[in-house]
Amino acid sequence: MPHYPPEKDPARLDCTFVNCSYEHHARQILDILNDAIINSTALYDYKPRTFESMRPWFQAKEEHGFPLIGAVDANGTLLGFASYGTFRAWPAYQYTVEHSVYVHKNHRGKSLGLYLMQRLIAIARQNQVHVLVGGIDTDNTGSVSLHEKLGFKHAGTIRQAAYKFGRWLDLGFYQLTLDTPEHPVEG
Repeated sequence: MPHYPPEKDPARLDCTFVNCSYEHHARQILDILNDAIINSTALYDYKPRTFESMRPWFQAKEEHGFPLIGAVDANGTLLGFASYGTFRAWPAYQYTVEHSVYVHKNHRGKSLGLYLMQRLIAIARQNQVHVLVGGIDTDNTGSVSLHEKLGFKHAGTIRQAAYKFGRWLDLGFYQLTLDTPEHPVEG
């Protein structure tokens, strides 16, 4: 996985952006993901993930060169993270990725998601990505607003795509088209 230098947050937040590692961040990422699974529709999953599931998750990120950036405080506590991965597994989709961003429940509303996404978008440009896609539950107005603020456009909705918490959920797709790659090729 490419490593990007830590970057001090230039705004009002007291955090640093880092490359997440299995050794330092797997447990904290798992806690953030499991909270989203149990308490929200941010993840269309039913059961909390196990710690054992984190090693292959990190390995897949590294194997494909996908970034996994985190915002940490002065004590090294992970406040949130963002990443992207394969959108679809066919070669012609090589310039499109699906991203995710999660902020710890105690640190929401502080613009962390915005800053993580800005950093992720900058990395996507460096990596010659053309389209970032986010699948967002349509009732998640905070995430929809964040993506629209960053220039993402609504690309479509799959109605009743999932069933969780005793109701059908609509999955909206939002995309940001970048001016990269400079010289796309097939293959």
